[in-house]
Amino acid sequence: MKEFDYVIIGGGCAGLSLAYELEIHEKLKNKTLAIIEPREEYKRDKTWSFWKVIPHNFDDCVKKSWENFSINIPGKTNYLECKNFPYQSVDSGLFYKKINNRIKENKNISFFRDISEINTKNSFIFNSVTETKKNHLNLWQHFCGVEIKTENNFFDEEIFNLMDFDCEQRESVHFFYTLPYSKNKALIETTWLSKMNDNSQKDYDNQIKEYIEKHLKIKNYEITYKEEGAIPLFYPLYKKEKNKINIGTAGGMTRLSTGYTFLNIQEHSKYLRENIENISTLKKFEINRKYQFLDDIFLRVLNKNPGKMSNIFFSMFNTSPKTVIKFLSNKSNFFEDLKIILQMPKLTFIKALFY
Repeated sequence: MKEFDYVIIGGGCAGLSLAYELEIHEKLKNKTLAIIEPREEYKRDKTWSFWKVIPHNFDDCVKKSWENFSINIPGKTNYLECKNFPYQSVDSGLFYKKINNRIKENKNISFFRDISEINTKNSFIFNSVTETKKNHLNLWQHFCGVEIKTENNFFDEEIFNLMDFDCEQRESVHFFYTLPYSKNKALIETTWLSKMNDNSQKDYDNQIKEYIEKHLKIKNYEITYKEEGAIPLFYPLYKKEKNKINIGTAGGMTRLSTGYTFLNIQEHSKYLRENIENISTLKKFEINRKYQFLDDIFLRVLNKNPGKMSNIFFSMFNTSPKTVIKFLSNKSNFFEDLKIILQMPKLTFIKALFY
């Protein structure tokens, strides 16, 4: 069986981002790379959205960018600007096409369906396959989104709705999310933050249909695309192994309070590329420990007080949008962290410290 210098397990967002980063910086000129990916074909299956707080390699895969957004709870809406850090939505179909078109030109890169097809004895492995221990206490962000096309122009394409809490909560945290790509096309997503123990929360199709037809009052539309997923709001199992680094969600690149992962993957890929010559002795790349600490408290509050979370999210945005965006994107300084903390209900969060 053939041997490779590097092996990437999982050719999804994290695996392909790393392969692309190594390829464009010519780190695979004299090295071989195997990508283990079971899928038969690459097609659009996800939408990755984030505030652009750092440059990245995929501006040409951005489906739409916004400089205005809203967040609302029953009876109140907050309209906000994000000109400094526009919110971007990356189309996974364009992302896969761009990367695969580039890496297939390099004869040192090969795809395999299963790791048993190669010899990994002397390879350095980058693993993006998450191992999670089943636990009924763990929180998840689970969602389903549909892209719809309306008969008439309906949407204001200049502003997206980050969170609409004006919907049934079912003793969890539930909101809708709307990304208008044009006046008659939008992605509408139902999102839950819960332990996923209640199967009634997964009647996604009914939730979306009711939201579109009764809440948005859109009668004539067609669904052109659908996606579904679940993001763990807890760190995966981590076991230090020789000649192996976990990447993506498996490597702790998901920000637990938000589910944001895409830009963290890009930063991790850059870090690995810059240090690829010393990869076997490399220090672990992590999201800053202060965010890990703050997210832990935040998720304890969410777990114990789901009914308060819509107001907590809403009040968070009472400070400057720039400050909140930097905080949610791991780029805030101490004073910006303090501004966010001061918006939170003090007693609730102090209690969470001692749970």
